[in-house]
Amino acid sequence: MGELFAGRYGLVDPIGRGGAGAVWRAWDQRRKRYVAAKVLQQSDAHTLLRFVREQALRIDHPHVLAPMSWAADDDKVLFTMEMVGGGSLAHLIGDYGPLPPHFVCVLLDQLLSGLAAVHAEGVVHRDIKPANLLLEATGTGRPHLRLSDFGIAMRKGEPRLTDTNFVMGTPGYFAPEQMLGEEPDFPADLFAVGLVALYLLTGRKPDAEALVELFPGQGVPSAPQEVPEPLWEVVANLLHPDPYARFRTATGARKALATAVELLDPPDADEERIEVFDQLGPLPPGFGPDGPERGPEPL
Repeated sequence: MGELFAGRYGLVDPIGRGGAGAVWRAWDQRRKRYVAAKVLQQSDAHTLLRFVREQALRIDHPHVLAPMSWAADDDKVLFTMEMVGGGSLAHLIGDYGPLPPHFVCVLLDQLLSGLAAVHAEGVVHRDIKPANLLLEATGTGRPHLRLSDFGIAMRKGEPRLTDTNFVMGTPGYFAPEQMLGEEPDFPADLFAVGLVALYLLTGRKPDAEALVELFPGQGVPSAPQEVPEPLWEVVANLLHPDPYARFRTATGARKALATAVELLDPPDADEERIEVFDQLGPLPPGFGPDGPERGPEPL
């Protein structure tokens, strides 16, 4: 992929693909470690804007996965992140279905902690969804979540780079005010956290529009069968259609969640059956734990 990258990174094997480009396991010659490398084609302005936004983010937090370094060539750009091997929350639901409430609360607390750090920098993520919430491969130990993919994140008050009426994000995880074209704000991210919580607890993708319609007629709708009442009070607040009736900060939601956890029944044996295993698989021939056993293929 050009001499510019060859001296620093070597591709190992593909580990994923998103709408903006491929993700590879790569060997970082300078850091002497494996990293995740996203390779983007410089094919249009939209791709470059995504790259610039992801690369511009600098947040050092245990539950945030931000870019570490980057390089550019005539027709491609690349940036690297820490390797996170446990897959996403979407993988976890695919493996286990609905997750136990205490396990979900650990994940939500970590997500809100990372989101509080992001918001403290004035950044609205705008694309919180299960596929963007990655997990370390912790086995049956305590899970470790990382908030990733800041390609459409915005700093509050910065000029929009798309038409005012064009809604950025993943359909199904929009807050009601996003659909009305309002300026991105922190409570929109918190609405998406509520949808993620419901997805984890029920094992089903929530219908955001149907949920919103329940509030005006019923006030706070009754809890789904799978959601304990103390936890539902937190989730329902996150899902309130009115952003001013919703939690205003991730820290406030996190405090309410901690109170709810104290009111839950003790965890049962189901908590121990959840295993976050390594989704990356073994290294291909020619590569070992300490790097390539031969010269890596240049990018």
